[in-house]
Amino acid sequence: MSGYWEDVFGGAKSLVTGLAITGSEFFKPVVTKQYPWEVPTMVPRFRGHIELVRNEETGMPNCVCCGMCMRSCPSGCISLAGKKPEGSKKKVLTKYILDFTKCSLCGTCIESCNFNAIRFSRDYNLASTNKDDYIFDLLKRLEEQG
Repeated sequence: MSGYWEDVFGGAKSLVTGLAITGSEFFKPVVTKQYPWEVPTMVPRFRGHIELVRNEETGMPNCVCCGMCMRSCPSGCISLAGKKPEGSKKKVLTKYILDFTKCSLCGTCIESCNFNAIRFSRDYNLASTNKDDYIFDLLKRLEEQG
């Protein structure tokens, strides 16, 4: 019978302790953001998906189609293509596809790029139930940003 009363008093003690913690936390300021109405500020080191960098002088992407980002990617999520127009010395980027469903955001593609052609984006609000929404045509996105 003594074990019964020990359990009752032990349970009552833990209940009072829990209520005391709840009461002390109740009056502290709220740290929860009301997401759709309060937009969070992104930290400078935030890593979104990759995006192409535009050359300020020409307005074209800095990418020279060397393929180093594609070869260095451990996930194989980058595919690009380029063609060399007649009379030009450089290739011109014609396709840059990122399959974000495979990307692990490791950053080896950015580290391997010697031409400052790609960087992490600031996009954080990516939500969809369709897998095709995460296959980005980065060249088209760059043109739309215009």
